Amino acid sequence: MTQVVRSRRRVWRWIALSFVLLILATIGTGYWLYSDLNSKIKGVDLEKAIGEDRPEKVPTAGQNLLVLGSDSRSGANASLSTGRVSGARADMALVIHISEGRSKAVAVSIPRDTLVTRPACTAKDGSVLPSARRVMFNSVYSLAGSACVVMTVEQMSGVLMDHFVEIDFAGFKDLVDTIGGVTVTVERSIHDKSSGLDLNQGTHKLDGTQSLQFVRTRHGIGDGSDLGRIGLQQQFLIALLGEIKKQDLLGSPTKAYRIADHVTSSLTTDSGLASLPKLAEFGRSVNRIDPSSMETIMLPVRYDTQDPNRVVAAQPQASRLWQALRKDEKIPEAAKRSPAIQGATH
Repeated sequence: MTQVVRSRRRVWRWIALSFVLLILATIGTGYWLYSDLNSKIKGVDLEKAIGEDRPEKVPTAGQNLLVLGSDSRSGANASLSTGRVSGARADMALVIHISEGRSKAVAVSIPRDTLVTRPACTAKDGSVLPSARRVMFNSVYSLAGSACVVMTVEQMSGVLMDHFVEIDFAGFKDLVDTIGGVTVTVERSIHDKSSGLDLNQGTHKLDGTQSLQFVRTRHGIGDGSDLGRIGLQQQFLIALLGEIKKQDLLGSPTKAYRIADHVTSSLTTDSGLASLPKLAEFGRSVNRIDPSSMETIMLPVRYDTQDPNRVVAAQPQASRLWQALRKDEKIPEAAKRSPAIQGATH
Protein backbone atom coordinates (compact mmCIF):
# COMPACT_ATOMS: atom_id res chain seq x y z
CA MET A 1 0.00 0.00 0.00
CA THR A 2 1.37 3.38 -0.94
CA GLN A 3 2.26 6.15 1.47
CA VAL A 4 -0.45 8.27 -0.15
CA VAL A 5 -3.16 5.75 0.80
CA ARG A 6 -1.89 5.50 4.39
CA SER A 7 -1.75 9.29 4.66
CA ARG A 8 -5.28 9.64 3.34
CA ARG A 9 -6.57 7.17 5.91
CA ARG A 10 -4.82 8.98 8.76
CA VAL A 11 -6.28 12.28 7.59
CA TRP A 12 -9.84 10.97 7.50
CA ARG A 13 -9.43 9.11 10.80
CA TRP A 14 -8.62 12.36 12.57
CA ILE A 15 -11.35 14.31 10.79
CA ALA A 16 -13.95 11.73 11.81
CA LEU A 17 -12.73 11.52 15.38
CA SER A 18 -12.34 15.28 15.76
CA PHE A 19 -15.88 16.06 14.64
CA VAL A 20 -17.58 13.23 16.51
CA LEU A 21 -15.62 13.60 19.74
CA LEU A 22 -15.99 17.36 19.76
CA ILE A 23 -19.75 17.17 19.29
CA LEU A 24 -20.44 14.32 21.70
CA ALA A 25 -18.05 15.52 24.39
CA THR A 26 -19.21 19.12 24.45
CA ILE A 27 -22.89 18.39 24.06
CA GLY A 28 -22.77 15.56 26.56
CA THR A 29 -21.22 17.89 29.13
CA GLY A 30 -23.56 20.73 28.27
CA TYR A 31 -26.63 18.54 28.66
CA TRP A 32 -26.16 17.82 32.31
CA LEU A 33 -25.87 21.53 33.04
CA TYR A 34 -27.91 23.38 30.44
CA SER A 35 -30.89 21.51 29.06
CA ASP A 36 -32.24 24.75 27.57
CA LEU A 37 -29.78 24.31 24.68
CA ASN A 38 -32.22 21.74 23.25
CA SER A 39 -34.08 24.37 21.29
CA LYS A 40 -30.99 25.26 19.23
CA ILE A 41 -30.65 21.80 17.65
CA LYS A 42 -32.38 21.51 14.30
CA GLY A 43 -34.02 18.15 13.58
CA VAL A 44 -35.09 16.48 10.33
CA ASP A 45 -37.71 13.72 10.23
CA LEU A 46 -36.06 11.28 7.83
CA GLU A 47 -39.05 8.95 7.71
CA LYS A 48 -41.24 11.82 6.52
CA ALA A 49 -38.63 13.30 4.17
CA ILE A 50 -37.54 10.03 2.56
CA GLY A 51 -40.56 7.78 2.93
CA GLU A 52 -40.49 3.99 3.08
CA ASP A 53 -38.17 3.37 0.12
CA ARG A 54 -35.14 2.69 2.30
CA PRO A 55 -32.75 -0.25 2.82
CA GLU A 56 -33.90 -2.95 5.20
CA LYS A 57 -32.66 -2.66 8.76
CA VAL A 58 -30.75 -5.71 9.93
CA PRO A 59 -31.32 -5.92 13.73
CA THR A 60 -27.90 -7.40 14.53
CA ALA A 61 -25.80 -5.34 12.09
CA GLY A 62 -24.84 -2.41 14.31
CA GLN A 63 -25.62 1.24 13.62
CA ASN A 64 -24.68 3.65 10.83
CA LEU A 65 -24.19 7.38 11.28
CA LEU A 66 -23.78 9.80 8.37
CA VAL A 67 -21.67 12.82 9.31
CA LEU A 68 -21.91 15.83 6.99
CA GLY A 69 -19.78 18.97 7.11
CA SER A 70 -21.59 21.87 5.42
CA ASP A 71 -19.55 24.73 3.95
CA SER A 72 -22.41 27.22 3.81
CA ARG A 73 -21.60 30.54 2.15
CA SER A 74 -24.33 32.36 4.01
CA GLY A 75 -24.70 33.85 7.46
CA ALA A 76 -21.46 33.87 9.41
CA ASN A 77 -19.55 32.83 6.31
CA ALA A 78 -20.85 35.52 4.00
CA SER A 79 -17.89 37.81 4.59
CA LEU A 80 -15.38 35.24 3.39
CA SER A 81 -13.98 35.30 -0.10
CA THR A 82 -15.31 32.17 -1.82
CA GLY A 83 -14.70 32.91 -5.46
CA ARG A 84 -17.65 32.25 -7.74
CA VAL A 85 -19.19 29.54 -5.60
CA SER A 86 -22.40 30.36 -3.76
CA GLY A 87 -24.86 28.46 -1.61
CA ALA A 88 -23.72 25.45 0.37
CA ARG A 89 -22.06 22.13 -0.31
CA ALA A 90 -21.52 18.98 1.75
CA ASP A 91 -17.79 19.55 2.03
CA MET A 92 -17.27 16.40 4.08
CA ALA A 93 -19.24 13.14 4.18
CA LEU A 94 -18.44 10.18 6.39
CA VAL A 95 -20.43 7.00 6.90
CA ILE A 96 -19.48 5.83 10.39
CA HIS A 97 -20.40 2.19 11.03
CA ILE A 98 -20.59 1.20 14.71
CA SER A 99 -20.44 -2.52 15.38
CA GLU A 100 -23.26 -4.34 17.16
CA GLY A 101 -21.23 -4.56 20.36
CA ARG A 102 -20.57 -0.78 20.27
CA SER A 103 -16.85 -1.44 20.76
CA LYS A 104 -15.56 -0.96 17.20
CA ALA A 105 -16.14 1.56 14.45
CA VAL A 106 -15.14 2.18 10.86
CA ALA A 107 -15.55 5.41 8.91
CA VAL A 108 -15.96 5.50 5.13
CA SER A 109 -15.27 8.84 3.45
CA ILE A 110 -17.11 9.70 0.24
CA PRO A 111 -15.05 12.05 -1.96
CA ARG A 112 -16.98 15.20 -2.80
CA ASP A 113 -16.15 14.91 -6.52
CA THR A 114 -17.67 11.43 -6.84
CA LEU A 115 -20.26 11.13 -9.62
CA VAL A 116 -23.44 9.51 -8.30
CA THR A 117 -27.06 8.90 -9.22
CA ARG A 118 -29.25 11.32 -7.28
CA PRO A 119 -32.69 9.90 -6.48
CA ALA A 120 -35.85 11.96 -6.93
CA CYS A 121 -35.94 14.41 -4.02
CA THR A 122 -37.74 17.50 -2.83
CA ALA A 123 -35.66 20.61 -3.51
CA LYS A 124 -35.15 23.33 -0.92
CA ASP A 125 -37.76 25.49 -2.66
CA GLY A 126 -40.34 22.71 -2.38
CA SER A 127 -40.22 21.59 -6.00
CA VAL A 128 -39.58 17.99 -6.98
CA LEU A 129 -36.14 17.17 -8.33
CA PRO A 130 -36.24 14.23 -10.72
CA SER A 131 -33.67 11.48 -10.46
CA ALA A 132 -30.44 12.36 -12.22
CA ARG A 133 -27.33 10.39 -13.17
CA ARG A 134 -23.71 11.54 -13.07
CA VAL A 135 -24.17 14.41 -10.65
CA MET A 136 -21.38 15.45 -8.33
CA PHE A 137 -21.96 14.12 -4.83
CA ASN A 138 -21.46 17.40 -3.00
CA SER A 139 -24.03 19.14 -5.24
CA VAL A 140 -26.85 17.01 -3.82
CA TYR A 141 -26.81 18.93 -0.55
CA SER A 142 -26.87 22.36 -2.20
CA LEU A 143 -29.92 21.47 -4.30
CA ALA A 144 -32.01 19.36 -1.94
CA GLY A 145 -30.50 19.38 1.56
CA SER A 146 -29.36 16.76 4.03
CA ALA A 147 -32.33 14.37 3.70
CA CYS A 148 -31.60 13.93 -0.01
CA VAL A 149 -27.92 13.28 0.80
CA VAL A 150 -29.02 10.55 3.21
CA MET A 151 -31.27 9.09 0.52
CA THR A 152 -28.46 9.25 -2.06
CA VAL A 153 -26.00 7.48 0.25
CA GLU A 154 -28.56 4.81 1.14
CA GLN A 155 -29.35 4.08 -2.51
CA MET A 156 -25.70 3.97 -3.60
CA SER A 157 -24.69 1.74 -0.70
CA GLY A 158 -27.76 -0.27 0.24
CA VAL A 159 -26.91 0.59 3.86
CA LEU A 160 -29.57 2.13 6.11
CA MET A 161 -28.44 5.33 7.84
CA ASP A 162 -29.82 5.07 11.37
CA HIS A 163 -28.84 8.66 12.14
CA PHE A 164 -27.18 11.66 10.60
CA VAL A 165 -25.35 14.65 12.02
CA GLU A 166 -24.72 17.80 10.00
CA ILE A 167 -22.23 20.40 11.20
CA ASP A 168 -22.18 23.89 9.73
CA PHE A 169 -18.56 24.98 9.58
CA ALA A 170 -19.70 28.56 10.24
CA GLY A 171 -20.36 27.59 13.84
CA PHE A 172 -16.67 27.07 14.40
CA LYS A 173 -15.99 30.75 13.72
CA ASP A 174 -17.73 31.82 16.91
CA LEU A 175 -16.39 28.79 18.76
CA VAL A 176 -12.78 29.68 17.92
CA ASP A 177 -13.31 33.30 18.92
CA THR A 178 -14.92 32.15 22.18
CA ILE A 179 -11.85 30.14 23.22
CA GLY A 180 -9.45 32.89 22.17
CA GLY A 181 -8.14 31.42 18.93
CA VAL A 182 -6.38 28.26 17.76
CA THR A 183 -2.62 27.97 17.14
CA VAL A 184 -1.35 26.20 14.01
CA THR A 185 2.02 25.87 12.34
CA VAL A 186 2.39 25.90 8.56
CA GLU A 187 5.51 24.48 6.96
CA ARG A 188 5.06 26.58 3.82
CA SER A 189 3.50 29.98 3.23
CA ILE A 190 -0.13 29.89 2.08
CA HIS A 191 -1.52 32.65 -0.12
CA ASP A 192 -4.96 31.72 -1.43
CA LYS A 193 -6.95 34.50 -3.10
CA SER A 194 -10.01 32.26 -3.30
CA SER A 195 -10.38 31.65 0.44
CA GLY A 196 -8.65 34.86 1.50
CA LEU A 197 -6.06 33.02 3.59
CA ASP A 198 -2.67 34.73 3.74
CA LEU A 199 -0.16 33.06 6.08
CA ASN A 200 3.61 33.09 6.02
CA GLN A 201 5.60 30.03 7.02
CA GLY A 202 5.64 29.59 10.78
CA THR A 203 3.28 29.50 13.77
CA HIS A 204 0.08 31.55 13.86
CA LYS A 205 -2.82 31.99 16.25
CA LEU A 206 -5.94 32.02 14.08
CA ASP A 207 -9.14 33.85 14.96
CA GLY A 208 -12.54 32.60 13.83
CA THR A 209 -12.49 34.13 10.35
CA GLN A 210 -8.94 32.92 9.66
CA SER A 211 -9.90 29.45 10.90
CA LEU A 212 -12.71 29.20 8.35
CA GLN A 213 -10.32 30.33 5.64
CA PHE A 214 -7.80 27.76 6.84
CA VAL A 215 -10.17 24.76 6.64
CA ARG A 216 -11.47 25.86 3.23
CA THR A 217 -8.27 26.71 1.40
CA ARG A 218 -6.84 24.39 -1.19
CA HIS A 219 -5.57 26.53 -4.08
CA GLY A 220 -2.66 27.86 -2.07
CA ILE A 221 -1.23 24.46 -1.09
CA GLY A 222 0.19 21.45 -2.89
CA ASP A 223 -1.35 20.82 -6.29
CA GLY A 224 -4.67 22.40 -5.38
CA SER A 225 -6.43 19.06 -4.84
CA ASP A 226 -8.91 18.25 -2.09
CA LEU A 227 -6.27 16.15 -0.31
CA GLY A 228 -4.43 19.30 0.70
CA ARG A 229 -7.59 20.88 2.08
CA ILE A 230 -8.44 17.69 3.97
CA GLY A 231 -4.97 17.79 5.50
CA LEU A 232 -5.47 21.35 6.71
CA GLN A 233 -8.88 20.47 8.15
CA GLN A 234 -7.25 17.62 10.04
CA GLN A 235 -4.50 19.86 11.35
CA PHE A 236 -6.92 22.54 12.45
CA LEU A 237 -9.36 20.22 14.20
CA ILE A 238 -6.57 18.48 16.10
CA ALA A 239 -5.31 21.90 17.17
CA LEU A 240 -8.84 22.91 18.20
CA LEU A 241 -9.30 19.81 20.35
CA GLY A 242 -5.86 20.37 21.86
CA GLU A 243 -6.80 23.94 22.78
CA ILE A 244 -10.05 22.77 24.40
CA LYS A 245 -8.13 20.20 26.42
CA LYS A 246 -5.35 22.62 27.38
CA GLN A 247 -7.80 25.18 28.69
CA ASP A 248 -9.85 22.46 30.45
CA LEU A 249 -12.90 23.97 28.83
CA LEU A 250 -15.02 20.89 29.46
CA GLY A 251 -14.12 20.92 33.17
CA SER A 252 -15.71 24.31 33.76
CA PRO A 253 -19.53 24.59 33.70
CA THR A 254 -19.39 28.15 32.37
CA LYS A 255 -16.87 27.34 29.64
CA ALA A 256 -18.64 24.08 28.77
CA TYR A 257 -21.87 26.03 28.29
CA ARG A 258 -20.17 28.48 25.94
CA ILE A 259 -18.79 25.63 23.81
CA ALA A 260 -22.06 23.67 23.77
CA ASP A 261 -23.92 26.87 22.92
CA HIS A 262 -21.92 27.37 19.72
CA VAL A 263 -21.86 23.68 18.75
CA THR A 264 -25.63 23.19 19.11
CA SER A 265 -26.29 26.34 17.10
CA SER A 266 -24.43 24.76 14.18
CA LEU A 267 -25.98 21.31 14.45
CA THR A 268 -28.70 19.55 12.47
CA THR A 269 -29.58 15.91 13.17
CA ASP A 270 -32.31 13.42 12.41
CA SER A 271 -35.27 13.62 14.76
CA GLY A 272 -33.99 10.57 16.63
CA LEU A 273 -30.99 12.56 17.90
CA ALA A 274 -32.46 16.09 17.95
CA SER A 275 -32.14 16.72 21.67
CA LEU A 276 -29.29 16.93 24.15
CA PRO A 277 -30.51 13.91 26.18
CA LYS A 278 -30.62 11.76 23.04
CA LEU A 279 -27.20 12.97 21.86
CA ALA A 280 -25.72 12.39 25.31
CA GLU A 281 -27.24 8.90 25.45
CA PHE A 282 -25.84 8.09 22.02
CA GLY A 283 -22.43 9.41 23.07
CA ARG A 284 -22.39 7.26 26.19
CA SER A 285 -23.42 4.21 24.18
CA VAL A 286 -20.28 4.40 22.01
CA ASN A 287 -17.77 5.36 24.69
CA ARG A 288 -16.29 1.84 24.59
CA ILE A 289 -14.81 2.53 21.17
CA ASP A 290 -11.04 2.98 21.28
CA PRO A 291 -10.19 5.90 18.96
CA SER A 292 -6.81 4.39 18.13
CA SER A 293 -8.50 1.27 16.75
CA MET A 294 -11.00 3.12 14.59
CA GLU A 295 -10.48 2.22 10.95
CA THR A 296 -11.05 4.84 8.27
CA ILE A 297 -11.45 4.00 4.61
CA MET A 298 -11.96 6.06 1.51
CA LEU A 299 -14.74 4.82 -0.75
CA PRO A 300 -12.86 2.95 -3.52
CA VAL A 301 -12.96 5.18 -6.59
CA ARG A 302 -11.40 5.46 -10.03
CA TYR A 303 -11.08 8.39 -12.38
CA ASP A 304 -14.10 8.87 -14.63
CA THR A 305 -13.37 8.00 -18.26
CA GLN A 306 -15.37 10.96 -19.56
CA ASP A 307 -14.16 13.58 -17.09
CA PRO A 308 -10.74 12.98 -15.46
CA ASN A 309 -11.51 15.69 -12.91
CA ARG A 310 -14.24 13.48 -11.40
CA VAL A 311 -14.24 10.01 -9.88
CA VAL A 312 -16.76 7.17 -9.78
CA ALA A 313 -17.12 4.24 -7.40
CA ALA A 314 -14.68 1.47 -8.33
CA GLN A 315 -16.20 -1.96 -8.76
CA PRO A 316 -16.25 -4.58 -7.38
CA GLN A 317 -14.41 -2.96 -4.45
CA ALA A 318 -17.17 -0.50 -3.51
CA SER A 319 -19.91 -3.14 -3.57
CA ARG A 320 -17.85 -5.44 -1.35
CA LEU A 321 -17.22 -2.60 1.09
CA TRP A 322 -20.89 -1.73 1.43
CA GLN A 323 -21.83 -5.41 1.73
CA ALA A 324 -19.43 -5.81 4.66
CA LEU A 325 -21.04 -2.84 6.43
CA ARG A 326 -24.54 -4.19 5.83
CA LYS A 327 -23.58 -7.49 7.43
CA ASP A 328 -21.39 -5.97 10.18
CA GLU A 329 -18.45 -7.99 8.90
CA LYS A 330 -14.74 -7.32 8.67
CA ILE A 331 -13.98 -5.39 5.50
CA PRO A 332 -11.78 -7.37 3.08
CA GLU A 333 -8.49 -5.71 2.19
CA ALA A 334 -9.39 -5.98 -1.50
CA ALA A 335 -12.48 -3.84 -0.84
CA LYS A 336 -10.35 -0.96 0.41
CA ARG A 337 -8.25 -0.45 -2.69
CA SER A 338 -8.94 2.62 -4.78
CA PRO A 339 -7.57 2.50 -8.34
CA ALA A 340 -7.79 6.29 -8.60
CA ILE A 341 -5.11 6.84 -5.98
CA GLN A 342 -2.81 3.92 -6.57
CA GLY A 343 0.45 5.51 -7.55
CA ALA A 344 -0.98 9.03 -7.28
CA THR A 345 1.51 11.82 -6.71
CA HIS A 346 -0.66 14.21 -4.69
